Amino acid sequence: MRVGLYFGTFNPIHVGHLVIANYMAEYTDLDQVWLVVTPQNPLKKKSSLLADYHRLALVRVAINDNTKLRASDVEFGLPQPNYTSTTLAHLKEKYPQHEFSMIMGEDNLRTLHKWYNYEHLVANYRFYVYPRVLTFQEEEEVVEIGMRTEHNFAGHPSIIMCEEAPVMKVSASFIRQSIKEGKDVRYLLTEPVHRYVDEMNFYK
Repeated sequence: MRVGLYFGTFNPIHVGHLVIANYMAEYTDLDQVWLVVTPQNPLKKKSSLLADYHRLALVRVAINDNTKLRASDVEFGLPQPNYTSTTLAHLKEKYPQHEFSMIMGEDNLRTLHKWYNYEHLVANYRFYVYPRVLTFQEEEEVVEIGMRTEHNFAGHPSIIMCEEAPVMKVSASFIRQSIKEGKDVRYLLTEPVHRYVDEMNFYK
């Protein structure tokens, strides 16, 4: 089975995440997409980051009975910091029958050369890349540190550009801030996720 790994803190998981995950499962040659919840680094605790098990629970209720999507806590039991190459090696050993690939935004592709063991990753795994709409501030940061020109993976056989993937300009940080300000975010979250967040009084 071909499995695409979609990593994220999912704090919280929102419709933008789900649109991408579903697109990859339905419109590429992937059989399943696993949403891999990134655990909190114990040395870099952030008060705005929900506990690992809460974020995992949110992913599970978000995808519900979609057989092509799966929530994964694989990194919860791996040593910190979480290197993608370590996670992939662990998964390959645990599920030798699966072929794993990565799902990432175009902004992450620009910094792939900074990843630990990135040459091994590019040589051995495929990357499904969706377009990412950057905010003005992000654009300035990208240009400032020269990400656009340092490494260009366009045209690499391991890189699959998914230009048709529908991308929503919504972020988890925007949702958290909106909840804190008492805004209505029901349309940015699935109904089960919105109910869970509301009942638990998260981000208020």
